[in-house]
Amino acid sequence: MLFETFAAGGCRSYVVGCEASRAAVLIDPELSLVDHYRGHLQQHGLALRYIVDTHTHADHFSASRQLAKATGAPVVMHRLSAAPHADLRLDDGDMLIAGNLKLTAMHTPGHTRDSMCLVMADRVFTGDTLLIGGAGRTDLPTGDPHELFESLFDKLLKLPGETLVFPAHDYKGRDHSTIADEIASNPRLQKTERAAFVAMMRDLDLAAPTHLTEALRTNMSGGKTVAQLLAEAAAVVPFMSMAELHGRLGDNSGGLVVLDLREKDAFEAGHIAGARHVPRGQLELRVNTELPDPTVRIVTCCEFGKISTLAAATLRELGYLRAAALDGGVAAWREAGFELES
Repeated sequence: MLFETFAAGGCRSYVVGCEASRAAVLIDPELSLVDHYRGHLQQHGLALRYIVDTHTHADHFSASRQLAKATGAPVVMHRLSAAPHADLRLDDGDMLIAGNLKLTAMHTPGHTRDSMCLVMADRVFTGDTLLIGGAGRTDLPTGDPHELFESLFDKLLKLPGETLVFPAHDYKGRDHSTIADEIASNPRLQKTERAAFVAMMRDLDLAAPTHLTEALRTNMSGGKTVAQLLAEAAAVVPFMSMAELHGRLGDNSGGLVVLDLREKDAFEAGHIAGARHVPRGQLELRVNTELPDPTVRIVTCCEFGKISTLAAATLRELGYLRAAALDGGVAAWREAGFELES
């Protein structure tokens, strides 16, 4: 077996490959590591057979949909997953086969209702159900401490003690553990009575993940992250530097339209000389009257340079093919010492 662990912050993902057939399975891929996975697969001559998410992640962005589109491999999740892009949905006890590799799904709800572990001959990929020295939190959507207690004590911890444990997260640089080690030393597993365990989980008072809403939204729906939208927009629009724009203002503008997309209060407090004000929320509704000439050169601006990038891409889709975005926002313009008028 070929085996590789990938880390991104506290996230852990895994590629397991069959040495004979070169078929591989990728488990819990993280969006920022897409190029790393593809490079590893190519380097070792592996063909991706399955892409598995052990559950609907709430604390990072899954790369499963993007990798499926790029490789043609199916996205695998538990049958209770809400994600519409899951191609193969597993029940408890279903098995994936990739060459000589056999991975059996063990439904382990609690962290989420669609949580599952993948059991191989000598190891188990536990997702967020069991962590090294911890267990998955149960206070996020579809979490349930009663179900986690049953998943741990009635199922997962009954695996042989020497079974290697590979979780989807670890924040202390640890590579793996074993079932026996976790039973002996994991503080969460010392509460072996249901009531005590449930009370412990309910009293953890953990901070919400940084990207909770966005992660759930994208992982459940297959939608795009804000970073993806910005990257896609930036790939199809040109930019104008602040120095270039400053030099073109006034008599040297040559018909250039500076379009300020901020809200009214921000615009009136200070804007680039001669800029037209069209709030981003009104752009599509007012564009025909504000910009009757689709051949005009346009530079969009906002406070920090992100909304303007999205707006420039929208303008190009609408037929304004000379739309560009200011490199930086009004805040950067101000910090650079360029004048504003109010």
